[in-house]
Amino acid sequence: MAADLSQLVKAYDVRGVVPDQWDEPLAELFGAAFVRVTGASAIVTGHDMRPSSPGLSRAFARGAAAQGADVTEIGLCSTDQLYYASGALDLPGAMFTASHNPAQYNGIKLCRAGAAPVGQDTGLAEIRTLAEQWSDAGAPAPAATTGTITRRETLTDYAAHLRSLVDLTAIRPLKVVVDAGNGMGGHTVPTVFEGLPLDLVPLYFELDGTFPNHEANPLDPANLVDLQKRVREEGADLGIAFDGDADRCFVVDEHGDPVSPSAITALVASRELARNGGRGIVIHNLITSWSVPEVVKENGGTPVRTRVGHSFIKAEMAKAGAIFGGEHSAHYYFKDFWNADTGMLAALHVLAALGGQDGPLSALVAQYDRYTGSGEINSTVADQTDRLAAVRAAYEGQEGITLDTLDGLTVTSADWWFNVRPSNTEPLLRLNAEARDEATMTEVRDEVLAIIRG
Repeated sequence: MAADLSQLVKAYDVRGVVPDQWDEPLAELFGAAFVRVTGASAIVTGHDMRPSSPGLSRAFARGAAAQGADVTEIGLCSTDQLYYASGALDLPGAMFTASHNPAQYNGIKLCRAGAAPVGQDTGLAEIRTLAEQWSDAGAPAPAATTGTITRRETLTDYAAHLRSLVDLTAIRPLKVVVDAGNGMGGHTVPTVFEGLPLDLVPLYFELDGTFPNHEANPLDPANLVDLQKRVREEGADLGIAFDGDADRCFVVDEHGDPVSPSAITALVASRELARNGGRGIVIHNLITSWSVPEVVKENGGTPVRTRVGHSFIKAEMAKAGAIFGGEHSAHYYFKDFWNADTGMLAALHVLAALGGQDGPLSALVAQYDRYTGSGEINSTVADQTDRLAAVRAAYEGQEGITLDTLDGLTVTSADWWFNVRPSNTEPLLRLNAEARDEATMTEVRDEVLAIIRG
């Protein structure tokens, strides 16, 4: 197979269509390259429920072992369960998943020991270069001593670690609908929730990488419809949806209304700050709501704003010694989880907060959801640079308006802000806007979209 690795190796991971863009022989080369670049004597691997995942994962393990590394396979797992194994075992890790992408896709999320991220600037570019060389010239010579491949169960220890970080034993009983989307949440939720005062209503817990019911991407409102309906039918206290590899969680309240990931970020931040004596740094990316830094400050913490993307958040978490970080995309990062993202831990925090008081979730989160946001709106453009310059020209120099270029262009006034940033992989500009009221947000949103699409 002639692999186009420039299309396959992304900024943060490996992801593409199987077998058109990659297959098991190429996965074996990635395994060898991962060991060469990290210098690891041992690694840990895991995989999701996609039909191609077990074969790709085992091929990667063969490539790694041929270069002398011992491989611990934890088998079926969520991405945050692989991060747990990387942290607890202090080993570099490889997770085989394409997260929320359709069934024909697969990928690899790589990390160094302690779940430290591997991205373009931290080893992924070198891994790609080696894999390209070997795909042309043939596989590298094996090490003098081949590594071993062994199996290990980590689900029980993963669940115990999460539950040690959030105490749910004394909460009031809650009825919770969980939509696993036929993804890895169906594997992890029963063990994590076992014995807790929760009446669990499972939805699509059968592991099926063809996603027969809906895509495992709760960021798309269409994929929340079944969960919202079931919450209302059951009279449940809340609903939780996980994406395909269960590293992100989305929440709906007792009415089935979606809860903003920014509100969840603010809620969890307030709890983590309380656990740390009202002190600590909380990371948020630049398109989370104004509510997040406000709540962090109100609870004694220090908010730090960063670019969009998990590698930036994780790097800033480590650099700043932050206790928590959150993104608009429902990725939540915890110091007590090796600075890695875990949707399950965020879900436990929400359950603990709700069950620790008597009111409904809608009332609880209202204090953390103070503004009106547009959500992310994508526009296909012929020239990203030209359209971004047009937006800048429209607002630059206006009184009471500030501009910054931390990530794309952010324009801020006293009553609203918006950010426009280019996609790294597609000819798109992404717009996020927020204002103090719906009418202002709509006006700003439409004004900016007219310039982008003009």
